[in-house]
Amino acid sequence: MGSSLVFLALFAAGAGTPLTEEDVATQESTFGQMWNEDFDWKFATLPTEGSVPDERIPYSGYIYLDTKGGTANTLRKYDLAVNQDSSLPATSWENQDTSAAWSGNRSVTVGFGRFRRTRVVGGGVNAWYGHCNGWSSAAIRHAEPQFSVKSNGQIFTPADIKGLLAEIYMYNDHRLLAGYESDLNPGALHAILANWIGRGLHPIVMDADPSKEKWNYPIYAFASNYKQHSDREVEVRTTIVYAKDTDDREHDKSPRLHQEKSFHYSLDLNESGEITGGTYYWDSDRIDFLWLPLAPKASGSEGNERGNPNIDVARVLEIWRQSVPREVRRKWMIVDPHERDRAMEVADPTRMLPRRIRIVPPSVAVTEVATGG
Repeated sequence: MGSSLVFLALFAAGAGTPLTEEDVATQESTFGQMWNEDFDWKFATLPTEGSVPDERIPYSGYIYLDTKGGTANTLRKYDLAVNQDSSLPATSWENQDTSAAWSGNRSVTVGFGRFRRTRVVGGGVNAWYGHCNGWSSAAIRHAEPQFSVKSNGQIFTPADIKGLLAEIYMYNDHRLLAGYESDLNPGALHAILANWIGRGLHPIVMDADPSKEKWNYPIYAFASNYKQHSDREVEVRTTIVYAKDTDDREHDKSPRLHQEKSFHYSLDLNESGEITGGTYYWDSDRIDFLWLPLAPKASGSEGNERGNPNIDVARVLEIWRQSVPREVRRKWMIVDPHERDRAMEVADPTRMLPRRIRIVPPSVAVTEVATGG
């Protein structure tokens, strides 16, 4: 496949960084739990490209910067409609959580699951703090809202509903796939893209910035070209496509912005042709880590301990359901689905699909990582 490409020797020959036992165990256990399928490490059998269906591409959303008040504008409507409280408790909580004027120390939670750490930072809020992880999670797990929904005299536009979704995922638990506390091994990068997007047609999230800043975006497509140097070494160029945020504000209809990153790396293979590690070339892009959004938990419960305590997650999800046609929701394939949003499996013998899924019940209504950008 890669015979027509011109590859340059941009680093000295030799074995790359090996995948750790923990790297391998994390991928196999997570993939097995979510898909009831084995994670494939064999380079020759992995797809070299993949993309989610057009209707499944994550929408470009707003990141709700802390310095601009986060999701407070949408939460004012929520307080009046759902909490029916003029003291605006959900809004007040968000204002305190995002306050750039607070000069004291602030607890910031970084990481997921057992990688989660809480550290204290001073000097208020960094300019890049926002809800990019909330938007990325929502855009992967939910079809874009299409209709306005009226509740107790308040009208929630599609843009408002996206803001509510970004808020309920802000501190919700996620599954770290690779990277974060160690460099993202190119062997893990290649295998995760090929298994999750190539085999599963399922988006995942990346932190695109290896520095201390956190910028999360949903990846939904990739393509690789390669040259086999030997039965133990493959040189690969991979391009990923991801949804970009809208920069200025939330839109009722997403403008569908996207960007690309390009990676250049060498993969090490064992005698069975399985990926065992790799090394980046100097001209390769780098990212920090890859992760998977999980089903939203109730605010204050295990897995969303720091979520806004004045928001009813179930009510937000019901508002979203009323904004998206049932036939669209029925086709929305995700792992770890919320019980009310389990999709109907679509027969396609050429693709691996989630097996632990059910038809949406007919009763459904129709009509930190560090908290970065």
